[in-house]
Amino acid sequence: MPIKSAAELAAFTRAILVAAGASERNADRMAEALVASNLCGVDTHGVFHLPGYVEHIRAGYIRPAAQPAIVRETPTSALVTGNWTFGHVAAKYAAEVAIEKARTGNIAVAGIVEAHHIGRLGEYVELAAANGMIGMVWAGGQSEETPHAVPYGGRQRVLHTNPLAVGFPAGDGPPIMFDFSTTAVAGVKVIFAHEHNEPLPPGSIVDKEGRPTTDPADFFAGGGHLPFGGHKGYALMVAVEMLSRVMTGADALADPARGGPFMRHQGVTMLMLRADLFQPLEEFAARADELAERLRAVPPAPGFSEVLVPGDPEQRIRASRQRDGIPVGEDIWQSLVDVATSLGVPGP
Repeated sequence: MPIKSAAELAAFTRAILVAAGASERNADRMAEALVASNLCGVDTHGVFHLPGYVEHIRAGYIRPAAQPAIVRETPTSALVTGNWTFGHVAAKYAAEVAIEKARTGNIAVAGIVEAHHIGRLGEYVELAAANGMIGMVWAGGQSEETPHAVPYGGRQRVLHTNPLAVGFPAGDGPPIMFDFSTTAVAGVKVIFAHEHNEPLPPGSIVDKEGRPTTDPADFFAGGGHLPFGGHKGYALMVAVEMLSRVMTGADALADPARGGPFMRHQGVTMLMLRADLFQPLEEFAARADELAERLRAVPPAPGFSEVLVPGDPEQRIRASRQRDGIPVGEDIWQSLVDVATSLGVPGP
């Protein structure tokens, strides 16, 4: 398996995107975002997606040199259009707008419409935490043309993976954060399992008749994702859809020529609030550290080696991969080389 440094992988990613028509500014941002996902172990949202993004540029779904802009705003809110650029570009811009508004208004919300896939949601709540904010992100709308998830008790696809993320700043320790889909497994994990002929965990998907199955082929034969946690996860899935696509009004802005069937109706909502609203930030951070250490100190149950705090796995993998390099699957690396060759970009 190829092992690449973050710098090498970012430079290759950037060269591919510039050759595909991206502005240097957007290519820099995309390289930053994709490699950051690989660095923290979320390979499903890293350079794996690059060939697909190039394909969508060629199809006209993404305007690779476009920049996001504010459509309308108040002192504590902003609706941001991505102008159909890369979602990672629009999402970082929106997060920074909301963070700056929250500095003076204590709390702020930003909505994102007309943008492509925004990548790993955890990146944006980590950005909030780094700025002394509590960050929350909800992303939905992919289900309007390409539903992948069945509702609790149903057998027909109607929603999507509908992810959410929340992050909290800490003091000496890393931010406390989580980022996950409201389906039992993420969509890309079903793809990976299917490509490698591996079973999925029980409770992940159903077949086209609504029967539980672990065979990823059943998903592609008309089955669907299950919400995690039964009716509770389903309720969160609906909440994410309400807070994202419905709240932002993304449907009214859907463009049949842009976004593609997955992203055309996407809406994203970000909420940023100051962690020092009710006490000095130092005290908040100290209490966050204390809670994290109290959780880690709990004796592990049988079958576990330790108790982790949300965000610990990403932090550990990031440190390891910054030191030792990023492993890239043979098939993923070959797909990058192939798309680079098609664009006249030399391999690293």
